[in-house]
Amino acid sequence: MITKSDNTYYDVVGIGNAIVDVLAKVGEGFLSERQLVKGGMTLVEAKDAGKIYQDLIPEREICGGSAANTVACLASLGGSPAFIGKVHDDELGQLFKRDIGAAGVDFDTPSLNEGPMTGRSIVLVTPDAERSMFTYLGAAKKLSTADIDENIIKAAKIIYLEGYLWDTYSAQKAMIKACKLAHKHGRKVAFSLSDCSCVDRHRPEFKKIVEKYVDILFCNEEEIKDLFEEQDLYKTLDMIKPHVEIAAVTRSEKGSVIVNGRTQTFVEAEKVTDVVDTTGAGDSYAAGFLYGIIQGRSLGTCAIIGSIAASEVISHYGARPEVSLRGFVRKKLIEYGIRV
Repeated sequence: MITKSDNTYYDVVGIGNAIVDVLAKVGEGFLSERQLVKGGMTLVEAKDAGKIYQDLIPEREICGGSAANTVACLASLGGSPAFIGKVHDDELGQLFKRDIGAAGVDFDTPSLNEGPMTGRSIVLVTPDAERSMFTYLGAAKKLSTADIDENIIKAAKIIYLEGYLWDTYSAQKAMIKACKLAHKHGRKVAFSLSDCSCVDRHRPEFKKIVEKYVDILFCNEEEIKDLFEEQDLYKTLDMIKPHVEIAAVTRSEKGSVIVNGRTQTFVEAEKVTDVVDTTGAGDSYAAGFLYGIIQGRSLGTCAIIGSIAASEVISHYGARPEVSLRGFVRKKLIEYGIRV
């Protein structure tokens, strides 16, 4: 477990794609008429994103990106996070910087002054609350090793990486540099598999990253099955345990299971009366879990905190909390008779 150290300033430094989410509600027909893949994340070019966008009535535009969502939720829980990611110095890039700063996250990565514009993800939410993301990475693809500051990595207890980053070569190099620096300074590396399509694109590389660098792995049930190309969940839980210290596997309404050596801890999902939008559910779960780790909680309690945080995010549109997660989680823990 993580112990407090006088020479760390951040609880978690997230490294990921800096994206502005464009949220819109659509019917099933919107996807089928345009032959758009439902669920998960599809990478698109700027012109394709423009074609989708022109037919929408956006609900809102808000800063997103998987790792950015996680550190924003961590700040709402009362943690001290920072973020490393790349934006352009354009309107959306400035929006991203203002928004993530207002969330309580330090973000000092230099912006691009030329080249691709700030990335954006069109998030289409259907009536069943499923989200389908069509992402133009833009400036996010320009993240490089030069953006990985050793002093920031050294100052964090945990480095959190999103699997989506592996889609560009320069970001791959940046991820490996961050992992090496983290272990050089005795810090933990947490990694999210991000999405089944991402696992399919990079399975051999992801296996190597997990085996060589990762201490805490986040994934859902389908992603870990994809990673090992094994449809029996319980077999995959045995397969992952030699490679990481902790694996947190979410299972939607079935809750989550935490693997720690020979111990497997099953935790029920937090009940949600009305699921509105599942965007960011995994990101907020990771935030709650990591916050529990930082606080020295048991792994079961870490999973409960993660589930509570996710339950708030999926109860409304958008991947960021609309209330203070610290107060929201505290109230729930008191209800359950868990020490706060």
